[in-house]
Amino acid sequence: MDVAAADFSVSRAVMVDGLLRPNKVTDPRLLKVARELPRERFLPEDRRELAYLDADVSLGGGRVLPQPLITVRLIQLASPQAGEKALVIGAGTGYGAALLAACGAHVTALEEDPALIAIARPALATYAPAVRLVTGPLTAGYANGAPWDVILIDGAIATLPPAIGEQLKRETGRLVAVMQPPGPQAMTHVGHAVLAERSAAGLAMRPAFDAATAVLPGFTLTPAFVF
Repeated sequence: MDVAAADFSVSRAVMVDGLLRPNKVTDPRLLKVARELPRERFLPEDRRELAYLDADVSLGGGRVLPQPLITVRLIQLASPQAGEKALVIGAGTGYGAALLAACGAHVTALEEDPALIAIARPALATYAPAVRLVTGPLTAGYANGAPWDVILIDGAIATLPPAIGEQLKRETGRLVAVMQPPGPQAMTHVGHAVLAERSAAGLAMRPAFDAATAVLPGFTLTPAFVF
């Protein structure tokens, strides 16, 4: 192991023991993969030293790699089970999709930004080869694989297009996301991670914990569902 790799290994351990464990991450699958998965490989080379900070990492074009605690806690909130079908919307460079796949889910990662796809493709091929990377508009979801047991929106949203909610499996499906207040107040108000479940009556959301990250493009319109 070279010096740089060793340094990142130490940083991963600090992230798990100093950030994730003290902040209610208890799923042993997620703790294990967070300790082993090289998060730096899901970033451009000039930003890899930022991989283990407790902060979003800018990827350009208004996109970020969300801080690790948010992504890990969202996946834990979804409680993915081995063999379930999962969709990651706004997969970015693929880190969240790789974490989810390590929990045993069959993961499809949806992204529309060519620059992010160019990072995600080799990273996923190396560290989570079972993940299926697809391209298309994020706001449309991915109906080809629906219904989904789990949908992870890997970024904040102020609105949830109805088409995405309809792609969730009825009764047992779970959708997790960060709901951020729309408009100028988004800069001063903390959002909430939410768990949404679909029933015959529609999509019901409940808040889980405070969280804030960058809103994904296309999800900033007047919301149909907002907490």
